[in-house]
Amino acid sequence: MRVQAFIDGFNLYHAIDTLTKKDSSKKYYKWLDLRLLMNAYIKPSTEILDNVYYFSAYAKWLPKSCKRHENYINALKAHNVEIILGHFKKKTKRCLSCNATWETHEEKESDVNLCIHLLQNAHLDKFDKAIIVTSDSDMVPVIEMIKKSFPHKEIMVLTPPNRYQIAREIRSKVTTIKIGEKQLKNSILPHRISYQGKTITKPERW
Repeated sequence: MRVQAFIDGFNLYHAIDTLTKKDSSKKYYKWLDLRLLMNAYIKPSTEILDNVYYFSAYAKWLPKSCKRHENYINALKAHNVEIILGHFKKKTKRCLSCNATWETHEEKESDVNLCIHLLQNAHLDKFDKAIIVTSDSDMVPVIEMIKKSFPHKEIMVLTPPNRYQIAREIRSKVTTIKIGEKQLKNSILPHRISYQGKTITKPERW
């Protein structure tokens, strides 16, 4: 059975970031080998992991964070993960009480890109089973569409750490499994990685 994985990068990152705020020793979970993690949830006797897609965007207004993210993405590329990037859109918000304004940034396209690639690959018959890493209920319509249009294909959702309970709507529609800390611990990228003639080193801090 051909398996493809579709990973909501920010949904996973923020769940792991919450863990690290409670226990800073877990910060290395952010240096995650996504292909290795996905392999922990397939049945090796009957399933073969094919494409792993990572959907995210660069926070370019935060140079240090953006650089760490670029390094991580290159590390993922070196481990055969396909990267699909959206972008952030600058927005101005206003306080209704004092009329003060400030700038924020809203991530765009990652969810849409995930849905498009999921639907396209189902239509092109590129997988028999799709693993979606998310706890976002916005994924429910595309999951329902694939189940209806391609009833022979299997969909499974992996919820990021401590996000299982909030994924009630997803759980009501499709097989849903928690990503465990044991699997996170066993799925860390090497400290140093070679990519396109350069060495990528795991960050000391995030």
